[in-house]
Amino acid sequence: MARPADYYPPWGFYYKVEFGISGNLSDVRFQSVSGLSVEYDYESFREGGENRFEHKLPVRTRYSDLILKRGMLTDSELINWFNRAFRDRQFEPSDISVILLNEKGEPLKTWKVTHAIPKKWMISDLISTENAVVIETLELTYRYFTVQ
Repeated sequence: MARPADYYPPWGFYYKVEFGISGNLSDVRFQSVSGLSVEYDYESFREGGENRFEHKLPVRTRYSDLILKRGMLTDSELINWFNRAFRDRQFEPSDISVILLNEKGEPLKTWKVTHAIPKKWMISDLISTENAVVIETLELTYRYFTVQ
């Protein structure tokens, strides 16, 4: 028999992000995750003598960049991975799992991101008149993701 919770959409605030390159528990907590989207590129073909429409055929899938935000950490294997890419040009692809959890901390849905590499790293502005946490933004490019 279905439970009442099965009829409602899950909450979007209880999740973790696991990297294949890091076992550090601090590297699973993020303030926000965005960029899990996929779309098709289409190519248009016009048929001779037919002026009412054109044929649009799917060509390839395109995945958005994955964007992760969190409070800046001073000791992180993930940031060391980014530094190796930007400073030393050592690109070591990593698989990533974005795991949505239920109220008991059990996985509800998992997005497996394949062959991710660093694309951009930035920190929020440092402003002396504000009492705010420094937020670091990690942007990654990847080949594709699957939903499990």
